Amino acid sequence: MGKDTSKIVEELGICSDFNTFYNENKDYMVSDTLSSLLEKLLAEKGLKKSQVIKNSELAEIYAYQIFSGVRVPERKKLLSLAVGMSLKLDEVQLLLKCAGYSQLYIKLPFDSIIIYGICKKLSVMEINNLLYDYELETLG
Repeated sequence: MGKDTSKIVEELGICSDFNTFYNENKDYMVSDTLSSLLEKLLAEKGLKKSQVIKNSELAEIYAYQIFSGVRVPERKKLLSLAVGMSLKLDEVQLLLKCAGYSQLYIKLPFDSIIIYGICKKLSVMEINNLLYDYELETLG
């Protein structure tokens, strides 16, 4: 991952020109597309799309369209894929950031249950049951 975000923001505030700032920090910027990041994570973890899709409980065609970049999933669907891939919290946060969504925030009840589920390696169904128990919208 690299440099802390607050450090990058601090550097931006004191830089004399954006070009210098960008050249010094471009390696820390998110540059992957969502589909390329998903492919990279699949390869790193030695996962098969078919198993991830089954674990994510998403419709098969829809999920394959996400992987190919044809569809941009809503945040909840992306979280289902992340759970289906058994991603670590920092990987989920990167995936959300890459897709342009807000990262998980522990003080939001929905997000705190998702974080709990990720840390405890719960399935989508188990996370949905917890969300339902707390009268929150489920992942799908």
